[in-house]
Amino acid sequence: MRFPMATRAERLGLIAGQGRLPIIVAQGMKAAGAAVCCVGLRDQYDPALPELCDEFRGAGIVQIGRWIRLLRRAGVTEAIMVGRVEKARMHDPLRLFRQLPDWRAVNIWYRRLRHDRRNAVLLAAVADELAANGINLIDSTTYISDHLATPGPMGSIDPSEQQKADIEFGWPLLEKVVNLDIGQSIAVRDRDVIAVEAVEGTNGLIERAGALCRAKGWTLLKTASANHDMRADVPTIGVDTVELVAKSGGRCIAVGAGRVILIDKPKVIEAADKAKVAIVGVE
Repeated sequence: MRFPMATRAERLGLIAGQGRLPIIVAQGMKAAGAAVCCVGLRDQYDPALPELCDEFRGAGIVQIGRWIRLLRRAGVTEAIMVGRVEKARMHDPLRLFRQLPDWRAVNIWYRRLRHDRRNAVLLAAVADELAANGINLIDSTTYISDHLATPGPMGSIDPSEQQKADIEFGWPLLEKVVNLDIGQSIAVRDRDVIAVEAVEGTNGLIERAGALCRAKGWTLLKTASANHDMRADVPTIGVDTVELVAKSGGRCIAVGAGRVILIDKPKVIEAADKAKVAIVGVE
């Protein structure tokens, strides 16, 4: 793998949510020669993550002031923020009491997020607060470029003519969906949209598509918008995505080349080949 080189003295911050993506990012940072100083979001991060980091501390999801204090004490000036946090939590009527926000989070909420909770607005608000305190969020794919989707078939299974037609039909529709910040995925079969992702996330979409479309062979399409901020919330698929698509009757996954991360890319491709699911990068 080729990574941006860093000196051992360089200290990089990692703000980690759910899933394996923070682990892969930490490994990429280490491979580049940097010390990894991680803030793990409480009840979210993978238990295997702390031992991969040079420094590790936990913090609440909306304790942004604590994130800043921990990263500054660690001497961090650049950080990456990755990993899922369930968006449904944003709509919990008791969210402020359950998550115990600090004053910085309350201030951001009041000034920026009361009436607009879209991912892009949330990211910009958090990034601005971090930057104002000397910590710059950088492109979350910087140290994992080898895990990005590439153009064309990425496994041994080629898409069928029907699936190619569904990709051609569905891709312009998907671009409209992502540019409106509705979701990152749609499901298509026989040039008919089965389901569109919203707040439930990609796995919820896949399960819903499987329930609505009893006939096998539908296609999952997933990408990021043309102006997507790559500092956070970059779309991902993993082995679990492939397995759930196959279980739900899908037989093809089309993802934006250079816009979607394959978490543990060799394992994702291996899982797709095993499940007889075509996996295709779309430019």
